[in-house]
Amino acid sequence: MSLTSGLISPRTPLRRFLDRELSAGPKPLRESFRAQHRTDRLLRPREMTAGLREAMDDVRRTVAVCAARVRAAHTAHVWLPLGHSSWESYYDAEFGISRAQAYRLLDVARALAAIHDAVTTGPGLSRTRDSDPAAVAALDYGLSQRALIAISGRTDAVAEIITRRLAALADSGLDETAVRAVVRQAVRDVRTAPPPSADPPADPAVAALRAVVDDLAASSHAIGELMLVLAPSYLTDHEAADLLDRLCDDIGIPLDHGLAARRYALSGDRRALHGTVL
Repeated sequence: MSLTSGLISPRTPLRRFLDRELSAGPKPLRESFRAQHRTDRLLRPREMTAGLREAMDDVRRTVAVCAARVRAAHTAHVWLPLGHSSWESYYDAEFGISRAQAYRLLDVARALAAIHDAVTTGPGLSRTRDSDPAAVAALDYGLSQRALIAISGRTDAVAEIITRRLAALADSGLDETAVRAVVRQAVRDVRTAPPPSADPPADPAVAALRAVVDDLAASSHAIGELMLVLAPSYLTDHEAADLLDRLCDDIGIPLDHGLAARRYALSGDRRALHGTVL
């Protein structure tokens, strides 16, 4: 007997039990639960939330340090002295991670390095300068791996916004909290705006068609952000397809278009839409 049929039929033991317990109201159930789970054995919600936040901060910092070391290894071509034929075979053999995972870590490291460089160019911020990759990564701006990957192709835009806003605030005094807020807002602004297109052509007809394509790309970017809510960036396309199939059907787009929009939101590269949306 399935759970559904057990709930629907009024004669099943499960349904009779629920009817009997619920007919007495919530108080007996609540008292029974409290008797079995005394409050002195349970963490309070705020303590649990604080512990979870601390653990997530630790994970974020660990990923940042790992990404910085991955970038240092890639720059030094460490796979060659170790006898590996390529970067991909090195990471597969030494650490058992895929090519895609290794390159995602590189994207995270590049984004963090660009942000750090932009922050340290500001007046009064020389105390944060450090060439050690691990030290750069340890400067915690509270950015998720997904956010860093999303801006990895547009680090110049992020750096320009950070530099300009920090310079404007320099006279009012900057502490770490203010810098962190500026960085997070700059990343958010760049993520929510699709990459700018090239200069418009002189031909009005071509310019109009390009505007249509730009609008289509912007819509795809917005759809991709929504897809990432349901299928986060750490999932492969194959894994994401299982979660997005029903959603794409409900909103009336092919699954491959939904997956392409998700890749575009992740990378910021319009080439992710070629062959599907564009």
